[in-house]
Amino acid sequence: MAIRNRVKELRARHGLTQGELADRVGVTRQTIVSLEKGSYTPSLLLAMNLSDVLEEKIETIFYREGDES
Repeated sequence: MAIRNRVKELRARHGLTQGELADRVGVTRQTIVSLEKGSYTPSLLLAMNLSDVLEEKIETIFYREGDES
């Protein structure tokens, strides 16, 4: 089962560019691009940092395919 995410949606909701989000969580813009494309699964630390910046629970940002509801 694949892991999906709502990073792009939540980043846009906060009015952040990929570069701004990357700076705030301590990664490169390319890492954010890869996350948004679904080609990269983050470490727990990165997921926690994203949770803090995007003001959402990790479970809201990341979910298993088929668990969208």
